[in-house]
Amino acid sequence: MRIKKPTVIIDEKRARRNIERMALKAQKNRIRFRPHFKTHQSAEIGEIFKEYGVSEIAVSSIDMAAYFAKHGWEDIMVSIPVNIRQIEEINALAGQISLSLLTESMESVEFLAENIVSPVNVWIEIDTGDCRTGLDWKDTKKIAYMAAFVNKSENLHLSGILTHAGHSYEKQSSEAVKKVHKDSISRMNDVKDHLFTRGFKNITISTGDTPTCNIMSDFSGTDEIRPGNFVFNDLLQKSIGSCSEEDIAIAVACPVIAKHPERNELVIYGGGAHLSSDFLEWDGKRMFGLVALPGPGGWTAAVQNAFVNRITQEHGSIRAEKDFIAGVNTGDVLMILPVHSCLTATLHQTYQTLDGKTLTSFHYEISLSHS
Repeated sequence: MRIKKPTVIIDEKRARRNIERMALKAQKNRIRFRPHFKTHQSAEIGEIFKEYGVSEIAVSSIDMAAYFAKHGWEDIMVSIPVNIRQIEEINALAGQISLSLLTESMESVEFLAENIVSPVNVWIEIDTGDCRTGLDWKDTKKIAYMAAFVNKSENLHLSGILTHAGHSYEKQSSEAVKKVHKDSISRMNDVKDHLFTRGFKNITISTGDTPTCNIMSDFSGTDEIRPGNFVFNDLLQKSIGSCSEEDIAIAVACPVIAKHPERNELVIYGGGAHLSSDFLEWDGKRMFGLVALPGPGGWTAAVQNAFVNRITQEHGSIRAEKDFIAGVNTGDVLMILPVHSCLTATLHQTYQTLDGKTLTSFHYEISLSHS
């Protein structure tokens, strides 16, 4: 394949291996596997999941739900608190598919009860420690009140309680991630037990962030997992201990546009607009991606002591050792392993596979609809 500008490259073999591994975990634990499609955002990649028995998915917006519904998915959860300003789009979608919505406020529930025209599944989001969205797991009175209100509403069906233990991303070891998982599951079951005493007999628990799903093998106490980032993985997952470098299925191919050996730097056409602005600490410095070389079957292992140390919108500066810089020419292509694959993928409308296929994303179709 010929690279002219920053291009997302997908190692389909690695992605398929990641999908298979997670699907087998869910099967072994006899729980539902509802992958979050916010990472790859591609109908073509979504088809791979069907090969492993996946029929229910999660997405991050109503617009993304409409995109995947258009591509044949019939059971979709919008895994973000419901945006009531999109009620027209919600009603249109609810009339076509089995739609699941998240709520954490009575205002949203009351609005849905008055304005939804087709049946939807409602999940009450619970905060088990992430402190982003969700009702505090200890506030069982408010949770039970909301559950009762949903149950008596004509077009709202209470499916269960849901959490995202996003604070697992802040941990620096697999043991710390395991503790987050165990604490989160325990708290969700405390909520479920309380609801049971209030007469709610069929409450389902949905959990699932990539660090815990990658690391854990035992998912006792939950009924559904919803990881997303695992399909590609990234350097953040590697730093946590959630994956190995060989599990990273995404890289950004970037042309070299300048050399500055006097300061041990290369400059690539590939900046925040292509890699994202997420970074990790690397020997006391900010690191926006690791450098690999194009190689047989995709790319090589990350080059020792070579990393993206600065970015602007279009430029990326690479700090590397003199010998490496001496062997790179202007116009060569370097492969950048991203810090956060979700954000990197969302910056691109298309991806290339190693065998030269072009895969389109949700953003590609959005751009066509606006043209």
